Amino acid sequence: MSIEFILDGRTVSAEPGQTILEVAKANGIEIPTLCREQRISRTTSCFVCVVKDKKTGRFLPSCSACPAQGQEIDASSDEVLDMRRTALNLLLSEHSGDCEAPCTMACPAHANVEEYVRAGRKGEFLESLKIIKERIPLPMSIGRVCPRFCEKECRRNVYGKPVAINEFKRLAADLYYDTYMEELPPETGKKVAIVGAGPAGLSAAYYLRRNGVAATIFEAMPKAGGMLRYGIPEYRLPKAILDRELAHFEKMGVKFVFNRKLGENLQLEELEKEFDAVAIAVGCWKASGMRCEGEELVTQGIDFLRNVAMNDNKAPNPGKVVVVGGGNTAMDCLRTSVRLGSPEVHCFYRRTEAEMPAEKIEIHEAREEGVNFNFLLAPVKVEKRGGKLVMTCRRMELGEPDASGRRKPVEIPGSDFEVEADTIIAAIGQSTLAPAGLPVTRFRTIEVQGDTQRVSGKVYAAGDCVSGAATVVEGVAGGRKLALEIFSELTGAPLPQEHTVFVSRGKWQNLKKSDLVFLRDDVSEAERAQLDFIPLEERKTTFKEVCSTMPKERVMREGERCIECSCTDKHDCKLRKHGECYHCSPDAIKGNRLPVSYDIRHPLIIQDRGKCIKCGICVKICKEVINKNLLSTKKRGFFTYVGTGFDKGFPSSCSECGECIEACPVGALDWRIKK
Repeated sequence: MSIEFILDGRTVSAEPGQTILEVAKANGIEIPTLCREQRISRTTSCFVCVVKDKKTGRFLPSCSACPAQGQEIDASSDEVLDMRRTALNLLLSEHSGDCEAPCTMACPAHANVEEYVRAGRKGEFLESLKIIKERIPLPMSIGRVCPRFCEKECRRNVYGKPVAINEFKRLAADLYYDTYMEELPPETGKKVAIVGAGPAGLSAAYYLRRNGVAATIFEAMPKAGGMLRYGIPEYRLPKAILDRELAHFEKMGVKFVFNRKLGENLQLEELEKEFDAVAIAVGCWKASGMRCEGEELVTQGIDFLRNVAMNDNKAPNPGKVVVVGGGNTAMDCLRTSVRLGSPEVHCFYRRTEAEMPAEKIEIHEAREEGVNFNFLLAPVKVEKRGGKLVMTCRRMELGEPDASGRRKPVEIPGSDFEVEADTIIAAIGQSTLAPAGLPVTRFRTIEVQGDTQRVSGKVYAAGDCVSGAATVVEGVAGGRKLALEIFSELTGAPLPQEHTVFVSRGKWQNLKKSDLVFLRDDVSEAERAQLDFIPLEERKTTFKEVCSTMPKERVMREGERCIECSCTDKHDCKLRKHGECYHCSPDAIKGNRLPVSYDIRHPLIIQDRGKCIKCGICVKICKEVINKNLLSTKKRGFFTYVGTGFDKGFPSSCSECGECIEACPVGALDWRIKK
């Protein structure tokens, strides 16, 4: 005889023995669960499937509770959803592992680093390029100039040097960029104008075209590339390489219109009339001043680099040079001055080398090329005497940390001294000259609406003009976000769903080698592969690219150093899926986590106890489905874990079954080498 009860305000029927969860599913009501597996007896351990009995006020696990006649069950109220969220947050709070590899998480473009390195390790560099271009449309350039956010978070830093990740991107692009063409969908009939042919504008055009939207880029300069062409020196990024890369955009159907500057011979109103949307990606071309007397006598760093680039690196010898600043633009100015024949090149920075924002490799290579570094100095005044520039400087000392987290430089009274130079270059920073009529923030960047890229109406913006001066890969990431948002607005297509729950083992600085899980037996212990540089004297006297692309065999060997540390179950993990659905966070509930503990004694199976949510499915699968008793729970309470008898590990016969692996909802049990 069927049982009638009320479920979310509806009268429904249940057969004797049916659970509330089963009835809800039959009536189209989704209730999440982690511990329910149809082939085994009920475990009732995760409490994620909780519902409320409205008459008694009790919360019930719907996976085991059977309805009673006339019972009124609440399965969808805010209170019930909050209880499920709490259950999920509790599970996440002691769940450990790396949902994604830290290299992927660190990449501003969220390129699937682990996957393209794995493809490269196998020698499949065309496949590697395809993976890269899902997120990075300028791999030849970024493979040369990226500051390597990924490598800074690589787990190999725990014991040695990081994997040379950037070299996989560079080699894959150099090998196949000219011959590989993405599959392009039919055009939708929509068209977008993009103002600015720098990294963000190029990226926006690329992803619009990949989604069937026509893109026309309007550029103020005679050629495309933005900072790639006019801000990054030839010795780091040869312009012949950049031109090869840009030719691909024209093959895709992206149109370029040069020597058109917004607000002068190009008006926003005419673009809005002609196009379905307008994307502003004008970059940061306004140099920040030194804010001292006589700074009009100083050459701005970005202007210096642009002039050298526009004159094919044939600018006159700048004489004795002093560059004020400590970022990557400063390093470019210093090293360019060396190549132009300057007999003496100095870098003045107001903090110490430890606080310099420039990449360490850039500082190292500049020092190799003869640049003199002078720290804890700040300019006070610049004047001209007898055909020379004289800069008065004041010595500094470090005080308390400022908003950037770096210790603030404090003046030392009475420490002034003078320095004579032929050329003084200010490389303090850059900002945006926002086109007239667009809303701006207090930082003078273009103001967008909330977390979107929309400025107003048909107008959108991305890149440095929104974020402030940033790296090429950050500009590319902004351009992609803008393109997908415009495509969604123009066509009604949903925006791609990004993962929001990321469990991490933590910063590598806090880990030991024993905290790392090795999924392969062949992880190489070799030293990091090194680039081949041209001779130092040639570096100092020419603008030739300073190093060559690594040979294929060397890059493949370097791939063997990769630990492959992302979760093997990241695409199927139910805890992550439900956690994202319920807007959970691994940090919502603070507390101690169990120490890293894993078993890799079996040649094919890995048991990562830090991921285990103690649902008991694997124990019951082994006992009730396979009719064996290889697994059981050990200890009690917080320290409970699943293990084998006498902790002898999984027997070799386990590889013939794998039922517990397939049933595990979180990847705590998985194949070491995917079948």
